[in-house]
Amino acid sequence: MKDAFVIQGGKRLKGEIVPQGAKNEALQIISAVLLTSEKVTISNIPDIKDVNKLIDLLGDMGVTIERLAPDTYSFEAKNIDLNFFQSEAFKAKGGGLRGSIMIVGPLLARFGKASIPKPGGDKIGRRRLDTHFLGFEKLGAKFNYNPEDGFFNVDATDLKGTYILLDEASVTGTANIVMAAVLAKGTTTIYNAACEPYLQQLCKMLNRMGAKITGIGSNLLTIEGVTELGGTEHRMLPDMIEIGSFIGLAAMTGSEITIKDVHYKELGIIPEVFKKLGIKLELRGDDIFIPAQDHYEIESFIDGSSMTIADAPWPGFTPDLLSIVLVVAIQAKGSVLIHQKMFESRLFFVDKLLDMGAQIILCDPHRAVVIGLDKQVQLRGISMTSPDIRAGVSLLIAALSAQGESTIYNIEQIERGYQHIDERLRALGADIKRI
Repeated sequence: MKDAFVIQGGKRLKGEIVPQGAKNEALQIISAVLLTSEKVTISNIPDIKDVNKLIDLLGDMGVTIERLAPDTYSFEAKNIDLNFFQSEAFKAKGGGLRGSIMIVGPLLARFGKASIPKPGGDKIGRRRLDTHFLGFEKLGAKFNYNPEDGFFNVDATDLKGTYILLDEASVTGTANIVMAAVLAKGTTTIYNAACEPYLQQLCKMLNRMGAKITGIGSNLLTIEGVTELGGTEHRMLPDMIEIGSFIGLAAMTGSEITIKDVHYKELGIIPEVFKKLGIKLELRGDDIFIPAQDHYEIESFIDGSSMTIADAPWPGFTPDLLSIVLVVAIQAKGSVLIHQKMFESRLFFVDKLLDMGAQIILCDPHRAVVIGLDKQVQLRGISMTSPDIRAGVSLLIAALSAQGESTIYNIEQIERGYQHIDERLRALGADIKRI
């Protein structure tokens, strides 16, 4: 029997919450420890399934790992067992974790070879890995796929810098190619590179380790290959998706919440998008304070036409928060078109919201119109199942604002991305139990 959350909704919450370290940054940063034989210490690591699985995987590969504090680990990748990659154990572990693709770049760079099982992960449409592979090939890696054991074997004994124009600004793709290129011979130029804060963090960390990367924060990265990298210390950013989720939670439940130490300037346009929904928030030091609001009204465009909120590559609005915006709009005054451009099945969870009493028109797999209830009608609690990480938290927010009892099944999907979420919400006064 798997765990579920039982929520008694309709309560106002109050208090302070500290966002966890960024999940999407963690998968890249932790993989980067494979680039050096020296010790790398990383703090503010979130205690979540996807990250813990990756740390486990590194341990199996021969990395010496020490847990120095609940959120701090040191890694020393001195003696890596390259035969482990052909093993059944690796196939089982590596295949169950999308993040395992992130170890390929560093392994190719340092050892000239790698193998990876065909990856698994979230059901949010086809998430292609072609960008990673095409980038490695441009650097001189040779791939062969073995359909019998389901492994890609990669030979990269002679990586050379080159000009790469990415077919899509993939965050993980860019990170993986950057990690492969830092030890390649010569200069690599990556155009249409992703420039998310996570990626800037990775590049800054690699530079502290001795890499030569310029153009950080832009979509044109230049990497001069070096022969080796050394150890370093790194602290991860707070998770901007969590911060956005908590802003939405506060508005929807009419709660007064302070989100601590948010690294505001790294949030890009996220606060502005929530302000477009009419949510008041103020910056106090580096904390975001959200006052208790009985109403919030969606702005319209200057010409009076309806607001559209769409995702786009950074510095546009992150697709991971569109599900949250959609849920929060349910109780706004006014209507908004949510346009999910990047993934094709992320909006399919709206059927659960309709069952709860939301007014949403699903136009197609990419677009939904939300007609706000302006808190005139409360959502009602139901039983539901979480399809992916972000939809799971959106449903959790809906349940916390609803009248009556909700049950959310398949919560391991939520826990892949949010650490100890039930305990942290209880500390704000939420009535949420794990069964």
